[in-house]
Amino acid sequence: MAKKHDNITTLKLEKETKERLEKLREHKRETYDDIIRKILYVLNTVRDEPVKAKAVLEFIDEKRKRMFETDNEHQDNKEQQKLQTNIPEKQRKIKK
Repeated sequence: MAKKHDNITTLKLEKETKERLEKLREHKRETYDDIIRKILYVLNTVRDEPVKAKAVLEFIDEKRKRMFETDNEHQDNKEQQKLQTNIPEKQRKIKK
């Protein structure tokens, strides 16, 4: 029986290439394999259906924008909570 990791290989990438791949992520847990497969899918699609390929790229771009906005909102909330925990209880009650 083949082990799961028997089908995995290692690729060497320039740091710039890795950074460019990371910019194509639609969500944080997306693997490099997922990203490369997505790129290959778009490349294959663009040959036969350029309009569909463009729509896929626009969809990916929208998901990335939403992910970025969500990350920023989450970070802002964390920073706000951190600030609140640094304020003594008496002062927090006064500010409300």
